[in-house]
Amino acid sequence: MPETPPHTSTSRLSAEGITLSYDRAEVVRDLSVTVPTGGFTVIIGPNACGKSTLLRGLSRLLAPSNGRVVLDGQTISSYPAKEVARRLGLLPQSATAPDGITVADLVARGRYPHQNLLRQWSDADEQAVRRALDATGTTDLAARPVDALSGGQRQRVWVAMVLAQDTDLLLLDEPTTFLDVAHQVELMELFAQLNAEGRTLVAVLHDLNHAARYASHIIAMRDGHIVAEGTPGDVITSERVHEVFGLANVVIPDPVTGGPLVVPLRGSAPARSRS
Repeated sequence: MPETPPHTSTSRLSAEGITLSYDRAEVVRDLSVTVPTGGFTVIIGPNACGKSTLLRGLSRLLAPSNGRVVLDGQTISSYPAKEVARRLGLLPQSATAPDGITVADLVARGRYPHQNLLRQWSDADEQAVRRALDATGTTDLAARPVDALSGGQRQRVWVAMVLAQDTDLLLLDEPTTFLDVAHQVELMELFAQLNAEGRTLVAVLHDLNHAARYASHIIAMRDGHIVAEGTPGDVITSERVHEVFGLANVVIPDPVTGGPLVVPLRGSAPARSRS
C-alpha cells in the first residue's frame, strides 16, 4: 500500500495533462488542473463540455489515455481501490441501488472501504452511518426500501452513503439533481458546512447562482477545455457567462452575499450546445 505523503495546502488532488475519451472519442484533451485543498471547487459549463468526464477522471472511474491524476502525491492508479475510497468519496451522476435494499443498508455500504478480515462492523461504523443520516435528513427513512423513495429522497440517501465513507475529500456529480428548490438549498448549505469543517469538495453544478454563492473556486469549461478558473467574482462575469453558455445576461451583486448573481435577459435564447 502506498505511504501517505505529507499534504500540501494546494495539491491533494490534481490532473497533469490528462486526455479522457469514450470509445476513442476524446472529450477532454491535455487538461491540467489543481484542486485547492480545503476549498469548495465547482465545475460549470454547458452540456457535453466535459464537466462530468473530468470528475470521473479525477475519481479514477475513467482512466486517462495520456497524463495522470495525482492523489496525495501518488498517481491515483497506484492505489488499491479500497485505499482510494478511504481517501476520496464520490457521488456519481446516475447511481443505482440493489432491488429491495433499505436506506440504512445502503448508507452502511459507505463503510465498506474501512472493513477487512481483521476489522468488521464497529461502533465507529455505526456512528458514521448515524451522522450521515442525520446530516442529510434521512434518519426517518432508514427502514424504508430505497426503491420506494422519491427522486429527491433517493438523492439525499446517496449523499448520506458518501458521507458515511468519512473522507475529507468529496467529489459530487450534479448532487442537486431531482431536488426541489428548498432541498437544493438545504443540500448546498450542508456542503458549505462540510467545507467549513475542513473537507475539500469538488462538485459539478448546472446552477450558476448556486456555484457563485457557495464555491470558493470555480472552473468554467467549454468543449473539453478550461476557459477560466478562480474565485466566483473572477469567473462569474457577464462576459464570461455569455462566452461559456451563449446566454445574454447581466451580473448583479447578490443581495444576501454580495457575490455575483446571474440574471438572464429575456428575448435572447442561448446558443445550443452539443448534445
